[in-house]
Amino acid sequence: MRAPHAAARSSFIAGAAAIGGFLFGFDTAVINGTVAALRHEFGGGDVAIGLTVSAALIGSAIGAHGAGTLADRWGRTRAMAVTAAVFVVSGVLSGAALSLIDLAAWRLLGGVAIGAASVLAPAYIAEIAPAELRGRLGSLQQLAIVVGIFAALLGDYELARRAGSASQPFAFGLPAWRWMFWTEVLPALAYGAAAFFLPESPRWLVAKGREDEARRILALLGEEPDGKLVEIRETIQRDRPTRLRDLRGPGPLGLQRIVWVGLAVAVLQQLVGINVIFYYSSVLWQAVGFSEHDALFVTVITSVTNIVTTFIAIAAVDRLGRRPLLIAGSAGMAISLAMMAFLFSRAHVDAAGRVSLDPSSGLTALIAANVFVFSFGFSWGPVVWVLLGEMFPNRIRAKALGLAATAQWIANFLVTVSFPPLQRLGLGLAYGTYTFFAFASLFIVLRWVPETRGKELEAM
Repeated sequence: MRAPHAAARSSFIAGAAAIGGFLFGFDTAVINGTVAALRHEFGGGDVAIGLTVSAALIGSAIGAHGAGTLADRWGRTRAMAVTAAVFVVSGVLSGAALSLIDLAAWRLLGGVAIGAASVLAPAYIAEIAPAELRGRLGSLQQLAIVVGIFAALLGDYELARRAGSASQPFAFGLPAWRWMFWTEVLPALAYGAAAFFLPESPRWLVAKGREDEARRILALLGEEPDGKLVEIRETIQRDRPTRLRDLRGPGPLGLQRIVWVGLAVAVLQQLVGINVIFYYSSVLWQAVGFSEHDALFVTVITSVTNIVTTFIAIAAVDRLGRRPLLIAGSAGMAISLAMMAFLFSRAHVDAAGRVSLDPSSGLTALIAANVFVFSFGFSWGPVVWVLLGEMFPNRIRAKALGLAATAQWIANFLVTVSFPPLQRLGLGLAYGTYTFFAFASLFIVLRWVPETRGKELEAM
């Protein structure tokens, strides 16, 4: 039986590592409140704004792709410290941008840090968490992400409210949208400080021949060091340094089937359109009649819904398992998205392209959007990160997780950059597309996703 203080220590360490998830959520969502102000400040059409918003996602694909290699070479905690420094630089320079071009460049740099954080935190947490707590501790990554989203949207709302709008001057005569980006600096510094105090992954230490350090950390985490070292050593000795070609196997197109399953769940997490809600919702709700103030407030409420449902996932993921939550979430997302597609397909569009819903349809759409967020929040939000952190064998975990995260960010980019033109074609079409992928996610889980609850990483 694991000592209570050891479980508490593991939880504290996982929570500190999940600050990277907080920054992941904060950095991706903070641009929500700035979109209208950026259009006013710098001009630019739908494509230019879409590319600026999604520039971070291009960087995220780059960061996710390289993070596995960096983590394997330098160690998990040192890679976290580098990531924190990149977050600081990106936040400062994004707020100081003089055009959409250089803002996109600094957002792309921040995206590199986001992508790295999306790989480092779940891999690290999976490697330090005991099997019986791994689902709950792995869910801390998603909880941190949604809290980061909430903090960014709440900050955007408050800054816009105090200044009058995101375009109006706030402190030192500078517009509020610049301060929205600069608020990221403090949590990024906290992440960097935490990285220097976190223990290194014992599995990485064994791979590097540093078994004495690994033994000490395993004891700190409440493991029986000698027996666990034997298990880890056996898997390490059977393996060699991994390369992308080690992901090859007899599955489709030459990849191992488990890698394809990881890619599928990673990509579908984005193709259901969740980040349209968090990147564009303030513009979306303004388009159907809300004021800027009210649209930002509704977005904050939606992010609170996301946080509450993540707590449900944390409570249920180790009791019910991964598959039941994913199945229930897919069903809920498909139904709510279908309702939104139906409502927006019947919306009135004036000569200027503005969309409007009658009051009852607008309220129903708002409820359906929150049901969608609720369904995602207790299932595909946290559970995908738990799965990606634990479903791959030790030998290929970092590389396979990096590849899956890269694919996820590419999908996120495609969804984000395509939404403004899709919005022009009709919101019914946009939400109909996301409905299709929600049904596809249900099929994929029922057919191929394995249950990993309670299994040791060495048994994967």
